[in-house]
Amino acid sequence: MNPAVRKYWSKYKWSNINAMIKNMKRQPERNMDPFRDKSIVITGATSGIGYHTARKYASMGAHILMINRNPEKSEAVRREIAEEFAVPVDYVIADLMLLPDIQRVGQHLLSLEKPIDVLIHNAGVYLESRTENPAGLEVNLVVHYLCPLIINKMLIPKYRRDRAGRILLVSSEAYRFAAWGLDLEDLHWEKRRYTGIKAYGAGKLAQLLSMHLLSGELAPYQVTINAMHPGMVRTDSGKDNGRWYQWYKKNVINKLSASPDVSAGVLYYLGTSPELAKTTDVFFHLKAEEELTPPALDLEAAEALWIKTQEFLKAEGIVL
Repeated sequence: MNPAVRKYWSKYKWSNINAMIKNMKRQPERNMDPFRDKSIVITGATSGIGYHTARKYASMGAHILMINRNPEKSEAVRREIAEEFAVPVDYVIADLMLLPDIQRVGQHLLSLEKPIDVLIHNAGVYLESRTENPAGLEVNLVVHYLCPLIINKMLIPKYRRDRAGRILLVSSEAYRFAAWGLDLEDLHWEKRRYTGIKAYGAGKLAQLLSMHLLSGELAPYQVTINAMHPGMVRTDSGKDNGRWYQWYKKNVINKLSASPDVSAGVLYYLGTSPELAKTTDVFFHLKAEEELTPPALDLEAAEALWIKTQEFLKAEGIVL
């Protein structure tokens, strides 16, 4: 038996699967309290969940800073939200698959005078074929794991100073497709056969493992970090994939999916609700707290991943 299967098989619970299915049918609660003059940073805000979340926070009086890749779309969204809700809206242009751009975003956020009340790591990708960034790192892992990790670690001096903040990771139940954990000797899918859903799941699993370590590091500064599965909603994810995927997404996935407004409302609740002020290191399925699978609770794996991450980032001149 595969050692990874042997390690986790006995720890799986049917109740975990049943809870996920049950949570899919729940109607999430919403928080309607205003959030005037608070600062919100959100990645990937020109479409889908990110766009609707930026609008939601702006409608409640928050100041918005978007981290986006496309200048023209960013300016259009900035103008739209600022004019409609009369709040400050700004953006930083960055490609979050590129390590230099990720570091530049971190430095920009670190330089902000005002506290970051809510930081939402929403940017994501879904790729049918293996893709590398210029550093030779697999893009799923970079966008879903390395990008939030690097930015969060870079912001620790700011959080130490400001003593407040909430970090939200837009996660996915697809982390379950990494059912037997991460292959730490092949994190970038150079040796194994690449499949889109498994690579996506591995990136999301790595993100969750990093959440456990970061929650302890951030706790002394009254900063929380939580993850949320946004439900099955219509987004532009996978828009650059092949013709078959585009057909399947249009005719099957999108027809079964809800509006991103649902996810936006929950992200507002998680970022603003007073009852969650001290809640950290939790995975939410929409608003419902959900127990993670055994590989996503493995703190030894989280530590091993952190060590491996430091090794390949150091090779790129990045020390966290």
